[in-house]
Amino acid sequence: MIAFGPVPSRRLGRSLGINNIPPKVCSYSCVYCQVGRTLNMQTERQVFYKPERILEEVSAKVKSVRQAGEAIDYLSFVPDGEPTLDANLGRCLEMLQPLSIKTAVITNASLIWREDVRAELMNADWVSLKVDSVIEKIWRKTNRPRRDLRLDSILDGILQFRKIYGGELVTETMLVKNVNDGDQNLEEVARFLARLKPARAYLSIPIRPPAEKSVHPPEEEVVNRAYQILSSHVKPVEYLIGYEGDAFASSGNVEENLLSTTAVHPMREEAVKELIQKSGSGWKVVQELIKQGRLIETEYEGQRFYVRRFAKRGDEAHG
Repeated sequence: MIAFGPVPSRRLGRSLGINNIPPKVCSYSCVYCQVGRTLNMQTERQVFYKPERILEEVSAKVKSVRQAGEAIDYLSFVPDGEPTLDANLGRCLEMLQPLSIKTAVITNASLIWREDVRAELMNADWVSLKVDSVIEKIWRKTNRPRRDLRLDSILDGILQFRKIYGGELVTETMLVKNVNDGDQNLEEVARFLARLKPARAYLSIPIRPPAEKSVHPPEEEVVNRAYQILSSHVKPVEYLIGYEGDAFASSGNVEENLLSTTAVHPMREEAVKELIQKSGSGWKVVQELIKQGRLIETEYEGQRFYVRRFAKRGDEAHG
């Protein structure tokens, strides 16, 4: 199935997915990939589906969704592999323009050193680039790239793309426990992002079954530290930890407002007190959420922060 959804996405609203790469053709074999290990690792671009077929299937899906009275905010290239391996990606983006829906591409950025890939991504309204590490050894351990890829070329390509791209550019950094969640890696990523100046930098953790069983998400305290380190260099930084849809809608319920906010970013103790005061509630609300295991209290550089407990694999109770 080439077109699927639409599905709720905090980044993209109602997103209709486009699967322009068959499983699992990719330039990386990330240890945390929810699609599993890469079956066909390659860096050469090729044609997988004719652009006309992609346009036909997406157009039919858009028509049926609109007839059902549903909205679509983005047409998103988020396939079972690396979308820029599609030699017709730029052509597809051009052909979808008459549908008058914004387009998005979520890429691992591994081919952005190529001038043709940068040129084709210019046709997208929104682009997300993966930046899990800027340290060679950690990058190879986390993303397990094809051997002919070079990190310095990729990072330079990202910066080159930033200079010419007029759409919304965001980054995503997936944190894996004891792999790329150390302070040195986070500091280096933060410095790179400071040069890049993305519209938003997302921090995510593995919440679905990963390619490797040894992969686990860091604890909330570690992710809070990562947030603080990145925030000291670039803003805004947001969590992307699996709470989609209505979980982020503000309501009159102080508990829900607190959980919604802390699912996006940690809150300082002063901010939590202010939120509670405005609602006319007491600190007992916070104590109860901590007791229920839905909220975590942690510290960073002498400041107390509150973070929503992350939903981990096999843990649906608090998701």
